[in-house]
Amino acid sequence: MSSLFRRASLASLGLAFGLSALSLSPLMAQDTAPAQPAPAQPAAPVDPNAVVATINGQTLTEADLALAEGELSQQFAQMPPEQRRAAALSAAIEIKVMAAQAVTTGLDKDPDFQRRMAFLQQRALHGEMVEKDVIGKVTDAEIRARYDQEIANTPPTNEVHARHILVKTKEEADTIIKQLDGGADFQKLANEHTSDPSGKTSGGDLGWFGPGQMVPEFDKAVFALAVGKYTEQPVQSQFGWHVIQVEDKRAKQPPAFDQVKDQARQAVIRDKYIALVKSLRAEAKVEIPDEKLKKTVDALENTK
Repeated sequence: MSSLFRRASLASLGLAFGLSALSLSPLMAQDTAPAQPAPAQPAAPVDPNAVVATINGQTLTEADLALAEGELSQQFAQMPPEQRRAAALSAAIEIKVMAAQAVTTGLDKDPDFQRRMAFLQQRALHGEMVEKDVIGKVTDAEIRARYDQEIANTPPTNEVHARHILVKTKEEADTIIKQLDGGADFQKLANEHTSDPSGKTSGGDLGWFGPGQMVPEFDKAVFALAVGKYTEQPVQSQFGWHVIQVEDKRAKQPPAFDQVKDQARQAVIRDKYIALVKSLRAEAKVEIPDEKLKKTVDALENTK
């Protein structure tokens, strides 16, 4: 199955948790509804050209401050909003006075600095192009089409609901199978004999799972069983000896679109980005004199 959907189970768990919290909220409500806080007042619009500070005659505007706060956001993430704004302004002032001093001492003329500045400018332009010409042009229709494509390309698979009894030796497993042959209850035997801690109170219940989620020996045996049947021979794995019973089987359902919409969007962005880079690289004249390095670069490009 495509990697786009491998994380769907985590998304569904998050969704289930959110729904369970909502379903509990009416039960937790008091007889008398608590006073509701006054609705937050909408923030007044900010003039990006408004001057926040002047440093040696150079103005620092709201737009400059917003940029600084955004670029340094990780450093200020734990601060309250007003402190974050003040910290961003303090940092911006420090940057300006230090930069001015660097120019005074001629650091801006240093060849290494100029190379770094050129690279940083190119990287910023690269980011701007990705933002405007790739991410900014992704449509909802393209995201839905990518989801539909993934669904169509995913071969149908079955899931099984199974139980198991894990013991240390083949002799123990053989004894359990004989008891099952005599009509013993699988769940009761699991509670009594399994060494799997999670199965001691659940009758060895493993829930629903698909191909490849268990160790190979177990996986092969469980998917070969019919519903209601148990293994006639013990199954050995790295964990010990298993006696397995299949409770039910069903076709595995693909995740809902909303569960994997963000992953589908990222896949569209990746494809658009790679297509753009390939088209620009095809038009560019790139020469790499070191033949060994060139081969490595070419091999890397071919994997994209």
